[in-house]
Amino acid sequence: MTGSRILATLTLLAAMAAVTACGRKAGLDTPYEAAVQARKDAEKAKQPLPPEPEKPVKDKKFILDPLI
Repeated sequence: MTGSRILATLTLLAAMAAVTACGRKAGLDTPYEAAVQARKDAEKAKQPLPPEPEKPVKDKKFILDPLI
């Protein structure tokens, strides 16, 4: 029983290590930035352009923002 517990623990640790290595280190893209980048990539690859993204409106403050 001890051997199976050690194996389960090692498997769990390996899975956790693999999951923590996923992703990228850069900041997150806003939907607007992603749409602009998609347009640039399509233009560079000479593919049909997606629609022009609309500029986002000024972010409104919310009463709970300081808590986050």
